[in-house]
Amino acid sequence: MRPAVRWLMAAMFRLLPVLVMASALPAYSQVPSADQLGMFQTLSPAQQQAILDSMTGGQEGSAGGMNDGLGGRNSGLPGEGVQDMLRRQSGLNGNLSLIPVLKADDVVIVEVAFPGPPKTPEERAQEAAMRQSATQVLPNGAVVPRTPASESLLRRDRSSQPLTPIDRARLQQLIDLILARNPYTLDGAAQLNLPGFAPISLNGLTEEQATQRLGVEPVLLLLDVRIVRLPVVRPGAVGLKPFGYDLFEAVPSTFAPMTDAPVPADYVVGPGDQFNVQLFGSQNRTLRLVVNRDGSVTFPELGPITVAGLRFEEARSKIEARVTQQMIGVSASVSMGEIRSIRVFVLGEANQPGNYAVSGLATMTTALFASGGVKRIGSLRDIQLKRQGNVVRTLDLYDLLIRGDTSGDTKLQPGDVIFIPPVGPTVTVEGEVRRPGIYELRGTTNASGLLQMAGGLTPESDVRRASLTRVDERSRRIVMETDFGSPEGGSMLLRNGDSLWVGRLRPQIDSGVMLEGFVHRPGPVPWRAEMRITDVIGSMDELKPNADSHYVLIRRETGPERRIQVLSVDLARALSARGSAEDVALMPRDRVIVFELAPGRERVIQPIVDELRLQSGLARPTELVRIEGRVKVPGEYPLEPNMKVSDLLRAGGNLDAAAFGGRAELARYDVNVDGSRQTELLDIDLASVLRGDPAADVTLRPFDYLLIKETPNWTDQEAVTLLGEVKFPGTYPITRGETLHHVLARAGGLTSYAFPQGSVFLRDELREREQRQIDMLRERTRSDMATMALRAAAANQTGAVQAMSASESLLDQLQTAEAVGRLVIDLPGLMVAEAGSKHDIVLRNGDRLLIPKLKQEVTVIGEVQTNTSHLYSASLSAGDYISLSGGTTQKADRGRTYVVRADGSVVQKNSSWFSRGQGAAINPGDTIVVPFDTERLPPLPFWTSVTQILYNVAIGVAAVNSF
Repeated sequence: MRPAVRWLMAAMFRLLPVLVMASALPAYSQVPSADQLGMFQTLSPAQQQAILDSMTGGQEGSAGGMNDGLGGRNSGLPGEGVQDMLRRQSGLNGNLSLIPVLKADDVVIVEVAFPGPPKTPEERAQEAAMRQSATQVLPNGAVVPRTPASESLLRRDRSSQPLTPIDRARLQQLIDLILARNPYTLDGAAQLNLPGFAPISLNGLTEEQATQRLGVEPVLLLLDVRIVRLPVVRPGAVGLKPFGYDLFEAVPSTFAPMTDAPVPADYVVGPGDQFNVQLFGSQNRTLRLVVNRDGSVTFPELGPITVAGLRFEEARSKIEARVTQQMIGVSASVSMGEIRSIRVFVLGEANQPGNYAVSGLATMTTALFASGGVKRIGSLRDIQLKRQGNVVRTLDLYDLLIRGDTSGDTKLQPGDVIFIPPVGPTVTVEGEVRRPGIYELRGTTNASGLLQMAGGLTPESDVRRASLTRVDERSRRIVMETDFGSPEGGSMLLRNGDSLWVGRLRPQIDSGVMLEGFVHRPGPVPWRAEMRITDVIGSMDELKPNADSHYVLIRRETGPERRIQVLSVDLARALSARGSAEDVALMPRDRVIVFELAPGRERVIQPIVDELRLQSGLARPTELVRIEGRVKVPGEYPLEPNMKVSDLLRAGGNLDAAAFGGRAELARYDVNVDGSRQTELLDIDLASVLRGDPAADVTLRPFDYLLIKETPNWTDQEAVTLLGEVKFPGTYPITRGETLHHVLARAGGLTSYAFPQGSVFLRDELREREQRQIDMLRERTRSDMATMALRAAAANQTGAVQAMSASESLLDQLQTAEAVGRLVIDLPGLMVAEAGSKHDIVLRNGDRLLIPKLKQEVTVIGEVQTNTSHLYSASLSAGDYISLSGGTTQKADRGRTYVVRADGSVVQKNSSWFSRGQGAAINPGDTIVVPFDTERLPPLPFWTSVTQILYNVAIGVAAVNSF
């Protein structure tokens, strides 16, 4: 047996207890010792894989069906196989991220509440099953049960006595106090400081563990507590990450030796390397030569050839020369086969320091990745390569990360030590740089060099407003403001702990005019001296269709206080008189706003109005005026210097079609000497203002209120609709005071098939009123139902369930009931009477008259066996029609049976009315209603009204839907 195989087998037997204990972790609660894991770690990746494959049958445990032995949940973490466990515990998977734990400066939410009722055994078993089935996938791929703290409040059954009202009130005060302080920030020692509690250390605990720790506090034992960690990204320098360490966040789990990489000519040959020798000429064959421990290769027919310590190019030339000299007629071509593995040490501030087997072609960065990378406290700029106790190379990873320079990434040799010292001096850079972060200094570094490391400045940066925070010799934190864009500021040397902040440019335009609103090309416009509004808007073509060309607003900032001043321009006049006073001169930072003629400009003006209110005071009233009435865009507008009534009319979009152009009213508010406010009404000659009379165009003051009146007797065109059996149905415009008799005459009267007794007259005003009554009745019924339920429960009434069922049914019908708005009219009497008689109706806009065809049926609804219609017969009474419908049900109230006539009127009689030949006659189109007997159940005040309204609504809807 070869020595390497014997050594491998011996290692397997020595590691057998490790794997046995790993497979029985739950039973013995043991894990492999540190020495055993260290021994496993020193093996090469191929040897580790061979051992694991021999124990797991070449499978990954959790995925290979060995859940009872080496895989599944019996291997450490739930869902973790032996191979994953060994890699995790031995550090082979360098930067493994498990469940997040709490640390200093973390932000958490503390939820506190009174516990719910104790759970039954069935509920606890069901909750346990749900928690067992709920899983989450960790970053390393392991599947674990989801923690209860991440799902809901912990529920603990309490067997103690109920809380007294005084104790409950005290606990409620504590709950309110704890909740009011949310969120909490853990201090530098990762302690939670709750009001009234000593600091509670949560360092290194998960959310679930922290919840359990908080729950054992004596006062909180009576409450349900939960801690939730917020993944807050802290602003400023506190939230910045050290630069470069994220390079090692996604390192692979193993680093097998490279076998297919090209071999450079300067590669130093050593024991374990393999050469491929191709002989050609008088002999044609291929040889594979391995470098022995003595540094030579055994060449058949030539003997040993020493190659160890030679560069690959030298070793190749040596072998080829020996073949040419000693083998007549034979030439050789030598190439490199498999590369040996070398062992190197990675020590210091590595994530997983130790001894690693890497490829003979490996470099310093290869070993760093194999060890999981550099810790946050390790240096990235002074990584040392030690060979035989001497530092032969220093690697600065910043050269690789920032400039892509790999010249310092030296190739490794057997026995090399890579030492990572602690991080050196650091500085922080934030603000308007492309790569904010915490950077490590090396040697002397000035501000310009730091900005280059941070990727340079953004286009929005203002280096003149940059600042440097530094701890001086007296341990004071001072801020030094300097211009890092100047040679002096850029050459400032940095110290450990410095914090550089680069400000952002102001968003305002310093030299330019902003064009906004209803234009084709909004945006900034360069400003120049003597610039006017027509230089910004050169023609009407710049405006979108339906833009208001008579009121263009200019917002301007004046004086050192940047007070807001508002101007307006009649653009149409300015374009026709360029360079005149109408063509207003512009200033830098002016905002030119063009409005649309349609309503909605108040949303654009409102921010300016708010600014004017904020800058007003006792000595300077708010510069606002208002226009209301018959204008296109009424509302509040900024008061301009020397603003006239005509200017306010332009702001309001000018008069609309219903405006009275003769006179207007201006309300003016003045403050008297004694401080009281006095109102003065001014009569404005609006006609003269519209003609351009300067004497009538009054100058406005703050708070002036201009009212544009409506033309007398001005109304929008009103119309009514006639449908059904009229000679000319349709929609007819009406004049004010016109009656139904007159409109029917215009429509040609009724047809010969008309049934005027069943006409339906609908009015929107009545429908809205009826709907409000139905809504009010719905709310009162719901309230009475609740009262009835409480009384029935207290009195233990046997009929409570039946009453509630009936009331809920009525309430459901009320929910869907919609008013019709029917007005009962006597259309036959109206037709035979003269216009303007008591039967005539003055029409309103939106009225509808529906005239049906002749009806020959009588309908029976309500509490009868079958709701149906019957052919009218003059010899039948109401009782006869009810009998034809199967008679009444047991829930019928026969004494309150009533008839709804075809015109909508209601006739109600007592029970003797149903005797043949007595009471009111039944006519075609009538509806007989047998109501529900509400007295059979516990009294509800509005049941009778509810049922009657529901029946009437149903009859009205049926009449309308018949058209």
